[in-house]
Amino acid sequence: VAILAKHYGIPFYVLGPTTTIDRKAMTGEDIKIELRDPEEIKTMWYEKPMAPMGVKTYNPAFDVTDNELITAIVTEKGIVKFFIC
Repeated sequence: VAILAKHYGIPFYVLGPTTTIDRKAMTGEDIKIELRDPEEIKTMWYEKPMAPMGVKTYNPAFDVTDNELITAIVTEKGIVKFFIC
């Protein structure tokens, strides 16, 4: 979505609490992505299973968007804008 927004000149905002901003991370490679229980996307929230038994799943808690695609992060304390040097 961020790539499409950039292509069409549409600002792209990320919403999140300030606790998710790691000022020590120099690049997205420095961010550890938590992997959640596969059952969250297969059975946990559903009346019937959403995937066949034994299917492998990948359930990251979040993804990392290239900072060049983000206009700003909206937090509970205000807006954090990105400036690319």
